Amino acid sequence: MIKNTREVVKEKYAQAITKKKSCCGDDSGCCCGDSTNLDSDIITGGLYQANDIEGLSKDLLATSFGCGNPTALAELHPGEVVLDLGSGAGLDVLLSARRVGSNGKAYGLDMTDEMLAEARANQKKAGIENVEFLKGHIENIPLPDNSVDVIISNCVINLSADKDQVLKECYRVLKPGGRFAVSDIVLTRPLPEKIQQDLLAWAGCIAGALLDKEYEDKLAAVGFTDIEVQETRVYDFTSEDAAGIIPDLKAAEREEINGSVVSAFIRGKK
Repeated sequence: MIKNTREVVKEKYAQAITKKKSCCGDDSGCCCGDSTNLDSDIITGGLYQANDIEGLSKDLLATSFGCGNPTALAELHPGEVVLDLGSGAGLDVLLSARRVGSNGKAYGLDMTDEMLAEARANQKKAGIENVEFLKGHIENIPLPDNSVDVIISNCVINLSADKDQVLKECYRVLKPGGRFAVSDIVLTRPLPEKIQQDLLAWAGCIAGALLDKEYEDKLAAVGFTDIEVQETRVYDFTSEDAAGIIPDLKAAEREEINGSVVSAFIRGKK
């Protein structure tokens, strides 16, 4: 299951960044991002303000397939080391690098060659030097123990089929006192079996999501304290636009899951 899920996710995000357009619609399969209307997309719309992305290209925002803005919610300080899990085209990494300044550093970790190439090109365009993009999996972070001050992520941990291992790795690489501060999709109640088994829904940020209480329990199990799950957006799957995310569901089935899927900001401390 892990390999199948990972390969589907990798394929869909590679397609999305290559086409530089939304992966919703007939060939849906990743967190949606509508490059023609950045404010209206059901999941990604309206997450970043103009002052957040000043000096960065509009294309960079359009190719951010996230569900939140972790850089706005995470407390970052000059000189800190930040790691973005599933960094994609690099938007949150570049924003973090600005905030930690020249004495700090921002790492981006992604498994998709196409995403890494796009991120490095975006870094070059922005002229931001305190950034490094790494290839790898979030279940096996290629950084030493106790080396990171803050871990951020934007709607990526839900895509992993081994979230326990992801959280163990997060705890390992964080310094004592380090912070876990991610945006992710969580569930307020269980999803129907049909959704859970749909690999495209995994890649679309839905079927792999944890219940909010499960997320808290898994963080506590690996040692995190000061855990908080804060809802930031509730998704309306009865809308016409939402049909593109899970096209195989009938209207009645979308009504059944309405209100069960939310974006949340998840915090924890080592």
